[in-house]
Amino acid sequence: MRSRTPRRGRMLAALAAAVAVAAGPVLGTAGASAAPRAAAVVPAQDREVQFTVDGTTAHGTVHVPAHRPGRRLAAALLIPGSGPTDRNGDVPPTFTPHTLSLFADTLGEDGVMSLRFDKYGSGRTGLGGGPSAPDMAAYTRQAVAAYDTLRHQPEADPRALLVVGHSEGGLRALLVDRAVAVKPAGLALIAPQDMHLLDMVDFQLAGVLDRAVAAGQLDAARAASNKRGVTRAVADFRAGRPVDTAGLLPDVAAALDGMFGPVNADFVRSDDALYPPAVARGVAPGTRTLVTCGTEDTNVPCRTTPALLSALAAARTTGPGLRVLPGLDHLLHPAGTPADDAVIAPAARRALHAFVRPWRQDAGN
Repeated sequence: MRSRTPRRGRMLAALAAAVAVAAGPVLGTAGASAAPRAAAVVPAQDREVQFTVDGTTAHGTVHVPAHRPGRRLAAALLIPGSGPTDRNGDVPPTFTPHTLSLFADTLGEDGVMSLRFDKYGSGRTGLGGGPSAPDMAAYTRQAVAAYDTLRHQPEADPRALLVVGHSEGGLRALLVDRAVAVKPAGLALIAPQDMHLLDMVDFQLAGVLDRAVAAGQLDAARAASNKRGVTRAVADFRAGRPVDTAGLLPDVAAALDGMFGPVNADFVRSDDALYPPAVARGVAPGTRTLVTCGTEDTNVPCRTTPALLSALAAARTTGPGLRVLPGLDHLLHPAGTPADDAVIAPAARRALHAFVRPWRQDAGN
């Protein structure tokens, strides 16, 4: 990994494993008559886009599904999760589930165009800024610039702008909604971050340790000692005290040292300062929302979602609301599916289809 690349997403995935185990537009053809006729349907196309924010050029892909000429389409910004995640939802070469490209394909089936982009430090986009990772505000400015780029695409319907965020991208979707003047008509929060970052890290690492005990891979007393050490390290970091990870399991210590070290500390503090339900209370009334949770998701389990759901209800957002995805993990895979399998399960696809139902259109309509 490059020394300046945010490491948190990779480290948590590696910890869990260690402890527990250009396509241009396709043009229409003329009809059989001698005089050219307008195409009945504009074929689907992917095109590259660029936008610059804070002096760094980001690169992305606009997917435009087949549609009737002149028809404006609902348009969704796709926001990836944590770590140096590229436009497809991957951290190549070791982590390539293609989550966001699969979202684009699924939404395209309903005639919804989309924009996905390489985050700072991923794909063709440079890290930007100084030697440390950008903070949450910088990542949000990048996503806002992507939203504005999508809004100005010639096929996009400015009255039907959507934001779809996965994992940490769910929180960033809420932040984009708060920042933009032209508010999105809908927000899809897919397995979203729904608590303070470090509370979630504490919770996730405790879960990894508990599963290792259950599998007979770790002594219960050692696991308990490590859980106390993680909680203490989080408290010390929040209080600005030195963080001591001595005595913790090597993979636990490496995860914490990476997050609390000089590269990632500013980002971690800026994310941890945010409480997603508090951000959600500012969503405009009438915004169509989707929240998913997978019953086998150990990163963002269903039992952590009520506060976020209550905040969206208090904001008087509309449905479909919560969709529980039986048997699915954080990557929308059936539990036990290899992370790099490029698939999202039918239940997750149905949830996305339900979310965009008001804006659905066939190519011939």
